[in-house]
Amino acid sequence: MRSLEEKRRLSHPAICARFDDVGRDGASAHLGIMGGTFDPPHFGHLACAEMAAEACGMDGVVFMVAGDPAFKQGQELASAADRLNMCRLATFDNPLFDVSALEAERSGITYTVDTARVLRAHYPACVRLSFIVGADALMTLPDWKDAPDLASLVDIVCVSRPGYLPDAELLARLERIGFAVELVTSPLLDISSSMIRQRVREGRTVRYLVPLSVDEYLISTGLYRAKGGTAHD
Repeated sequence: MRSLEEKRRLSHPAICARFDDVGRDGASAHLGIMGGTFDPPHFGHLACAEMAAEACGMDGVVFMVAGDPAFKQGQELASAADRLNMCRLATFDNPLFDVSALEAERSGITYTVDTARVLRAHYPACVRLSFIVGADALMTLPDWKDAPDLASLVDIVCVSRPGYLPDAELLARLERIGFAVELVTSPLLDISSSMIRQRVREGRTVRYLVPLSVDEYLISTGLYRAKGGTAHD
């Protein structure tokens, strides 16, 4: 039977319920952190996380749902609550995945380096932290806030399509900043959240683009639907 303290931590985890205690026993572990707005989460996100975890031997992947991200200023997002709900629905049946509300519940603009500092303070040194990014995000990495500090806190795993390698000059620049970058090739799915939102607004199906549970959530809540529109099948 769990103690009251254990129940409290599970209901109010610092990072996420499934992986909050990783490394506390002194055993080495590797956690992937996949950040994004997830507006909505789709099979492309899930496949990217799964491939990165397999290629790098990760013990888990934390989906870090952004609250008010710096790179989305001026853009209208679904509520953090909706995006968290959809991520939880999308990932609940994979024991390798969990969802964190750390950024979503933080007030003000969220920066990756601030999240990395919280994660590094929470997990012991035996836990390796790797941020999972795509090739497009890798290109902007040198311009992220406090990039050298971020490089000292986490590794980077870049997932790109077969046959595509990031520019050697970019990789050299990242190395000079201090980033350790691991490249993973994966057959990426040509799906975007913006495309899914557009299809929903037009009353078109998004089945097989998002998990069934997310599709059902979109139908039941009317999220993204144009006013006066009808639910898709």
